[in-house]
Amino acid sequence: MRALLFGHRRRHFQVKETQVITEPIRISREQHPISRRNLTPGTLKVLYTLKDAGFEAYMVGGGVRDLLAGLEPKDFDIATSAHPEQIRRLFRSCRLVGRRFMIAHVRFGDEVAEVTTFRGPITDSHERDETGRILSDNVYGTLEADAFRRDFTINALYYDIRDFSIVDFAGGVEDMRLRRLRLIGDPELRYREDPVRMLRAVRIANKLKFDIDAASAEPIPRLAALLREIPPARLFDELLKIFLSRDAAANLDGLRRYGLFSHLLPLTEEALEADPASAALVQRALLNTTDRIIRSQPVTPAFLFAALLWPAYAKRVEQLSREQGHAPAIAQAQAAEEVIAHQQLRIAIPKRFSMPMREIWALQPRFINRSGGRAKRLLTHPRFRAAYDFLLLRAQSGEPGTAELADWWTQAQVADPASLPAIPESGQTENLTAAEPGAPRKKRRRRGGRNRSKANGPAADNTNAASDGSDGDVF
Repeated sequence: MRALLFGHRRRHFQVKETQVITEPIRISREQHPISRRNLTPGTLKVLYTLKDAGFEAYMVGGGVRDLLAGLEPKDFDIATSAHPEQIRRLFRSCRLVGRRFMIAHVRFGDEVAEVTTFRGPITDSHERDETGRILSDNVYGTLEADAFRRDFTINALYYDIRDFSIVDFAGGVEDMRLRRLRLIGDPELRYREDPVRMLRAVRIANKLKFDIDAASAEPIPRLAALLREIPPARLFDELLKIFLSRDAAANLDGLRRYGLFSHLLPLTEEALEADPASAALVQRALLNTTDRIIRSQPVTPAFLFAALLWPAYAKRVEQLSREQGHAPAIAQAQAAEEVIAHQQLRIAIPKRFSMPMREIWALQPRFINRSGGRAKRLLTHPRFRAAYDFLLLRAQSGEPGTAELADWWTQAQVADPASLPAIPESGQTENLTAAEPGAPRKKRRRRGGRNRSKANGPAADNTNAASDGSDGDVF
């Protein structure tokens, strides 16, 4: 079927590099592989409801693109001539969202269909900032105008529910055949309108194993700094799409090659440039993410960002403890605060992810303390599994002193920790240690309670027993 599709396109609709298609090409059902069986029940329900109400309705964008490429779409988007309020009247489960452009979310059980009204053409009346980014866009238009408002040609393909044909205004079918990712219109202008398109170019090209068109790739390094104008919350969502994917490692390489990564995670980029060990850890984390996705295992942004920011965190802990003389616990807490605060300026990591990330970091020094009681308490910590996986990641990436430690804790989960051999001091990790190497262990000072007196004797001391954490623990 794919051969039929591309053969049909090749015989009748050759597209020159500079040609702008103004008349749509219709690919009939017999000449493309997309079937209604490929669509979800909710998508079909929305398409048919809009059609029966007298509106135009098309599946558009990534759903059409991925099906033509032989991939399973993650979701399906719908474009229609109906305005948001008209959509809401048709579906009781509809919710309107968005500020820059109103989008309708229609829920069918666990499925949410995203429905947008055809967008109008870009004009001088659109509000922009000083960099050219569009700030307000609630202008509606026709199917043709909507097609040329799309970012890439392969995202401007429409599946018409009326006759099951594919409508192509911008040469997307030809670019699918050539395995080429190409922007619609002037690349620099389109990137300035929405700099996130540069991130999408890298992600979509790697997902489809396409090449980015030379004209579309050329402005990216020059315009990469425009990402700083994008709200940090939006960049967080984009990074999840980039790194919580099968192509995470390739996406990192692409972002760095085009100079985009340094504007997203500047501290990580600095570490990757300076330290091969840091690059190995981040690379291993992304490969592990890919492996878990392939095996349909859960992945969490907290673990991902813990790995991406670990090199900067570990470096800052060392600076604070060795160079500035801070106690290990204080150095760890301050380093976490500084690194996360710096990162939040570029990417807004929600607290539901940044807090577990802090815990994963803070638990790493506690793996050094393997005495029976402390080991058993750590094994029951609610964040133990994530922290242990992170220790394994450090060991797999070759961080000095972590391999034996990881092996010990692997055995401790199936045997009594007290029965396991102790690791000698020379085998302990040099990074994030619970105390300075060779330094004498300080005795804890017992604090007197409000009603405590010397007359209370030894019994009173037992009520203020020391916690199980070592001097190096944040907890």
